[in-house]
Amino acid sequence: MKITTLVRTLVLTLAAAGLSVPAPGAAVAPPESYAPSAEEKATWDQLLARGVEKIVFVKRFTYNSNHYYTEYLNSRWMPGGNLCVLSLKTGEVTELVPSLTGGVFGAFDISFDAKRIVFACKANARTGYRIYEVGTDGAGLRQLTFSPDDEEEIIKKYAIAGYSHGTEDLDPCYLPDGGIVFISTRCRYGILCDGPDIFTTTVLYRMDGDGKNMRKLTNSSVSESTPSIMPDGRILYTRWEYVDKGAVSVKCLWAMMPDGSNSVEIYGNDVAFPTTMIMGRSIPGSPNEFVFTGTPHYPQNCVGTIVRIDITKDIRTREPMTYMTPYVDIRDEGGFHFRSNLADPRSPWRGRRGGEGPLFRESYPLSRSEFLVSHKPEGPGWTDSKAYQLYLLREGGQVAPVYSAKTISSFRPMPLVPRNKPPVLPSRFDEKLAAQNLAECIVTDVYKGMADVPDGTIKYLRVLEQVPRPWGARRHYRASDEYDQQHVTISKDTHLGLKIQHGIVSVEKDGSARFYVPAERNIILQALDEHYRAVQTERTYVNYMPGETRSCIGCHEATTQAPRPDTRITPLAMQRKAEHPRAQPGDATALRTLSYARDVQPVWDKHCVSCHNDTPGAPAKLNLAGGETTFFNTSYENLVPERRRGHFDRGLLGLVIGENHPKTGNIKYLPAKSLGSHASILVAMLDKGITLKIAGDRKRAARLAETHKDIHLTREELLKVTNWVDTNCQYYGSYYGRRNIAHKNHPDYRKEYDPRTALSLEPPADYK
Repeated sequence: MKITTLVRTLVLTLAAAGLSVPAPGAAVAPPESYAPSAEEKATWDQLLARGVEKIVFVKRFTYNSNHYYTEYLNSRWMPGGNLCVLSLKTGEVTELVPSLTGGVFGAFDISFDAKRIVFACKANARTGYRIYEVGTDGAGLRQLTFSPDDEEEIIKKYAIAGYSHGTEDLDPCYLPDGGIVFISTRCRYGILCDGPDIFTTTVLYRMDGDGKNMRKLTNSSVSESTPSIMPDGRILYTRWEYVDKGAVSVKCLWAMMPDGSNSVEIYGNDVAFPTTMIMGRSIPGSPNEFVFTGTPHYPQNCVGTIVRIDITKDIRTREPMTYMTPYVDIRDEGGFHFRSNLADPRSPWRGRRGGEGPLFRESYPLSRSEFLVSHKPEGPGWTDSKAYQLYLLREGGQVAPVYSAKTISSFRPMPLVPRNKPPVLPSRFDEKLAAQNLAECIVTDVYKGMADVPDGTIKYLRVLEQVPRPWGARRHYRASDEYDQQHVTISKDTHLGLKIQHGIVSVEKDGSARFYVPAERNIILQALDEHYRAVQTERTYVNYMPGETRSCIGCHEATTQAPRPDTRITPLAMQRKAEHPRAQPGDATALRTLSYARDVQPVWDKHCVSCHNDTPGAPAKLNLAGGETTFFNTSYENLVPERRRGHFDRGLLGLVIGENHPKTGNIKYLPAKSLGSHASILVAMLDKGITLKIAGDRKRAARLAETHKDIHLTREELLKVTNWVDTNCQYYGSYYGRRNIAHKNHPDYRKEYDPRTALSLEPPADYK
């Protein structure tokens, strides 16, 4: 056996074992000579005139997994390809990492001085993607991330058929300070709308340039992806989330500081289509413009249409979007739409789930109107293993070929040229707060963005949290606890992720508030009136870093909005110390779980079931008894509207958000009092202080109030009901404990857990 073959075998063996990969003696394979077509040569000349002499790209067989974020989970294993450099002067194509040829190459980034490349690679079928670095000349290959020490334990404890390893590291990107940001499954969360729980969440991490000091930057319950660096030094990335809105509608662009602080929406949090906005990049020379790939949620792997956005326009609308590829669009949840006549922008759209029309993946902006792209022309389906090649895209959708590997696809073209290094942004954390894992939140004017709510209405803010579902809550037993795609059932036809309550804080008479929140959590705020009823609910979350202080102007304000003129005076809340959330009336502690069986059913048992029961001849039709059903109880199922078969009756509760029904849309901004107590016939019947917006609802509530005039709930009992309605009608207070009535005799059956346990990544010691 030749020495070079021995070296390559040794490198692959070390990589498979998660060990460091040494730089082999012959780091770079001999370049191949590529003969461009006349059309390609013309494009090369145009690029050379722009100063682009070399292009780095990845050869890889096309991913064929079934969702935009599952390429590392269920794409068929098709090894081959490499990290390559194409010389537009000589036509030479050089494979930079021949020692990893037997693997699959993912995303990469080029250092600002164009001397190094950081990339993700899956070395073999039995290990996860890991991050490596190599010189742009092919020298100095080194592995930066490795399997965690407990990888074998993870595999044994959590492994699912077809997924034989525990962690993945992907999408690396250089930071101005020399560090590297990337995404990883090391958070050990499961996707909320995945009943089998085989899809894992990726969130953002950062590490030093040598792979040391790895730390998590975000805490999303569902996946984040494709970070890039903006000219101002912030990280641009795609964040998928659903907080009381459609489960697949919002994968949009966000930005944050390199230390994880000050996360902010860039575009798309109220825009339904494209459902996925991914691989975003800043456009050079145009600081308010970006480009992204618009894709469906499934079935595809980040292929679709190329869109430019201008965020000086209203970022809560479609107005900022200009399609660079106007003949392809994403117009529903699954698949693609193409113009029936690609050359005619007025021709009708035609849906083709197989993606036989022209599709695009990565786009690298050379200017606001020219982009290097990976592109599949019309003809083959989206999964064709060799159909994607390198092109130059111009505004209007014209494409010119750059390179075709012919027997394998080519992805992620990026010029090998030095770039201006963005500024290194300083971290501004309060060390004392950080030591307590707290952050400080300042609201300067809660009324900003909340129309038709008179000053003085809002007295409190309720602090809630959406809790990611940990791998520790995975079920491996028969008699499933799954309901409506929830691997662990939390609710019936409402939200899919667990909510925890951290208490309430005061709002001053000028609408300001100053308070502490737990850091590294997905925090949601509700604006409450004097009776602790929600007037407005935040349908997104903020992830605060330890020691961070951040402020917002009000409810639903955009980043370009300014406070009202009268708030230039120091807000009242800033004239006092920040407060810790405290308990609501009737609650023993500020931090509490939200459990229907514990909080609400006792109210019905005391006041209602004498009439509202299931006995023959009962005086009331609505059964509010607490008899257990397969996953919930009788009263809960009778109150919460059925949504799984297209029924969207508001019922007694008013507008309840079903994150799975519908999955797309269901995200538009809702004015104050559209959700919760102030829209609920049930609450208006019990609480005479509510005036419903809809005339028919007002009449029905008045009739029911007259019928039930002898029912008098205490303030604490009424608050238990309104709190439940305002938080979108959750049933269970934890991911732990068995749900299915088939487990009735099990010691963990529908067990109530304390909030600290409910927040834990690890199940309680006695959990079985």
